[in-house]
This record gives sequence, structure tokens and C-alpha cells, in this order.
Amino acid sequence: MAAPQDVHVRICNQEIVKFDLEVKALIQDIRDCSGPLSALTELNTKVKEKFQQLRHRIQELEQSAKEQDKESEKQVLLQEVENHKKQMLSNQTSWRKANLTCKIAIDNLEKAELLQGGDLLRQRKTTKESLAQTSSAITESLMGISRMMSQQVQQSEEAMQTLVVLQDLHTPIKIFPQQKHSQGLM
Repeated sequence: MAAPQDVHVRICNQEIVKFDLEVKALIQDIRDCSGPLSALTELNTKVKEKFQQLRHRIQELEQSAKEQDKESEKQVLLQEVENHKKQMLSNQTSWRKANLTCKIAIDNLEKAELLQGGDLLRQRKTTKESLAQTSSAITESLMGISRMMSQQVQQSEEAMQTLVVLQDLHTPIKIFPQQKHSQGLM
């Protein structure tokens, strides 16, 4: 049966490998991340947690190595610890590069959106200008219609006055009874 210390060393090594693979997978996710910045931040938080767990397991393995009775086993484990530390440093470098690449990609995407937004702004400005021109044309048309209606009303009033005058000219004069009486006396 294996000594409890050997089991603990094996478990530490297995967990170190597991955390190392999880860190690598998250770094790949960061490389593939196209934004937004909040998604990148979330991935970075996960990477930090995994690095913490990895660092803790490497420290446990180092402590186990120092507690080994046999110098040869101690040296083998300390060499493994050094290899794991180098791998962790390599992962950290990859993580920084992936972050930088992702941030540049997100910045470029945001710039492109802003430039496209500028095109939309120009389109809106053009639309506002065309709306103002259309509005102005409609206003002029309405004013023209108003002037024509005013002229029509004026012509109608003149026509009514003419009709009233003509009606007065064609209306027979009525003699009132008093006037008849006074005409007969004369």
C-alpha cells in the first residue's frame, strides 16, 4: 500500500495538471473572445481564480517535497515543482499576450462601430436636412394654397356685391300706400 504522503503528492500532481489545463482552456477562450469588455473581464476573473488554485497546489507539492525523508525523492519532487512553476509562468505570459490581443481586437471593433456610427450620424444629418427641405416646401405650398383661398374669398365677396347691386337695379320699386295717396293728391 502506498504511503499517505505518496497519495497526497499524486493528488497534488493531478490537480496541478487539471488546473493547468483549465488555465490553458480559459486562455484560448480569451484568444477567441471578440467582446464585449465585460466578457473579457469575466474570463480574466476565472483565470485569476485558476492561477490561485494552481499556485496553492504547487506550494503544497513543494511543501511535500521538503518533508520527504529520502533526498532523492525530495530532489525529484523539487524538480517537478520547478517544472510546474515554469509552466505556470509560461501560462501567465500566454495569458498576458491573449489579453493584449483581445483588447486590441475589442478596441478596433469599437472604433469601427464608432466610425460606422459617424456614417449613421451623417445619414441622420442628411435626413434632417431633407426633412427640413421637405417641411419648407410643404409650408410654402400651404401658404400658396392659403393665398389662393384668400383670393377666391375676395373674388366671391366682389361677386356677391355685384349680385346685390344688380338685384337692387332689377327689383321693381314698390310704392308704399302713403306714397300712393300722396301721389294721387297732386
